[in-house]
Amino acid sequence: MIQTQEPLAAAARPRLRRWPLVMALVWVGATFTGMWLLWRYASTPGTSADAPTHWPGNGLVSMNSDCLTLVMFAHPHCPCTRASMAELERLLAKCSGRVTPWIVFYKPSDVDADWEKTDLWRTAQAIPGAKVVTDTDGAEARRFGAATSGETLVYDADGRLQFSGGITTARGHEGDNDGKSAIVDIVNHGGASLQHTPVYGCSIAPCTLAPDKADASKPIAR
Repeated sequence: MIQTQEPLAAAARPRLRRWPLVMALVWVGATFTGMWLLWRYASTPGTSADAPTHWPGNGLVSMNSDCLTLVMFAHPHCPCTRASMAELERLLAKCSGRVTPWIVFYKPSDVDADWEKTDLWRTAQAIPGAKVVTDTDGAEARRFGAATSGETLVYDADGRLQFSGGITTARGHEGDNDGKSAIVDIVNHGGASLQHTPVYGCSIAPCTLAPDKADASKPIAR
């Protein structure tokens, strides 16, 4: 019996030595797959606004006829929007009061009274000059065709749309980006070569889109 066990043990040793390599390959594969999925999620834009080319009349937000009016739509529970809020604050610091900013927070009508009063809300309130309002059931977002948190619209003093899009390069990513640069050009030079950028953030609510563009298959963001 001893003579028959030795060859078996010797044959098993190479297989045992391969296990660490197999486990390492599995771990590397899982890591790269996870990184790729995160990158794809971060770099996939949300639904762009079907914004009116002229100011749709004063409602929850009002237009300033003396300077540019900026309107950002936000979901108060969207982690991606923290980057948009940070970029907005940097953007406004470069505009020297030449733009009136509004930040419009989506809120369903059937939630707790302070549902929208998150850290994002408090961050928005701390931005100098920003007017922060609650948009019940996305009525104001619907007027402006906004469907994704972080969507930013800029109208000139005559009510003409100058820019629509996001001011980050990916979900939750801060740093220089085309949207912020375009708005700074509009403020400082009266126009920009780029009028639209992708917007990266969570869905506000499908009902904010025009009826023929809403995707009824998606649940309302809560």
